[in-house]
Amino acid sequence: MTYNRKLILEDGSEYYGFSFGSKKEVVCEIVFNTSMVGYQEIVSDPSYTDQAVVMSYPLIGNYGITNEDYESKIIAPSALIVRDINDSPSNFRSTGTLHDLLEENDVAGIYGVDTRKLVRSIRDYGSRRVLITDENTSKEQGLRKIRDTEIRHDAVDRVSCKRKWYSRTTNPLYHVVAIDCGMKTNIVRMLNQNKCNVTIVPYNTSSEEILSLMPDGVFISNGPGDPTDVKPVIETLKEIRGKCPIFGICLGHQLIALSCGASTYKLKFGHRGGNHPVKNLLTGKVEITSQNHSYAVDENSIVNTGLRISHLNILDQTVEGLYNEEEKILSVQYHPESAPGPCDSTYLFKQFTALMKK
Repeated sequence: MTYNRKLILEDGSEYYGFSFGSKKEVVCEIVFNTSMVGYQEIVSDPSYTDQAVVMSYPLIGNYGITNEDYESKIIAPSALIVRDINDSPSNFRSTGTLHDLLEENDVAGIYGVDTRKLVRSIRDYGSRRVLITDENTSKEQGLRKIRDTEIRHDAVDRVSCKRKWYSRTTNPLYHVVAIDCGMKTNIVRMLNQNKCNVTIVPYNTSSEEILSLMPDGVFISNGPGDPTDVKPVIETLKEIRGKCPIFGICLGHQLIALSCGASTYKLKFGHRGGNHPVKNLLTGKVEITSQNHSYAVDENSIVNTGLRISHLNILDQTVEGLYNEEEKILSVQYHPESAPGPCDSTYLFKQFTALMKK
């Protein structure tokens, strides 16, 4: 069997495989995810916009696609790279295949790649730009296409909702305005489960409009790209700080830090997977968390911002949580709504409602 697709990385390395999903050619950033399951949630997470995701677990697609398990209406990655693709899923809930989903949404797929070698390369040398193309493209042509493709800085603008919408619950106690930077569906579901009616607004909604909705609290969601590109949210947060409780997850955590005067930086290869150990400095407990981010808050920049560190990543000591008790600010870098266990990190939603109750 002859290879018909390949990857060309910006350092000149090449990896060969076979096509599934869309056959489009695309230039994007290559990253890896260490999760053994959850590929449907991964491909529907807007935080993966403009990225090619390498799955380190070798068998992908084996339980198919289920209508109830999407994290958004968007199939976000530019490409999915796997070792083996199972196009005959065995699952009574399955309503389709991963191949069909990628094909319908024009997302490139490539399988048969030596993903173990590729993940090690990303780990050792960092995330890089990559071209997914057919096997006849020469290395020189591929590198030229990578150089000629502009890096976009409008990812949040592309994935945020375009008008406000509502998610209501029975017997609500609180009203939360959620700033959508690429929000996952389960975050809204968790807010509803904690007795919150939620009004979801576009990322560029002004502070005046948000406050006119009379929220008990404001939530800032996860999302793709460099947090310093999302200036409208940073400015909005500066204007609403201290006026109501604020809770941020992932990109929202970084935007809160920036609005308070801290800074962020890009990690070598990011954190993506469902087994990242995080220590809660307030309780001394270790949580196993789900993560998906390329950027982190600079610990040294937190001094004199009014923020305090609540969580640290055990693997590399990066900042995983912040709080400001006086201004009722709470944020985490990881995804508590994913709750991989064994410690249930959804307690953070209860902490947010406790701030609103006060």
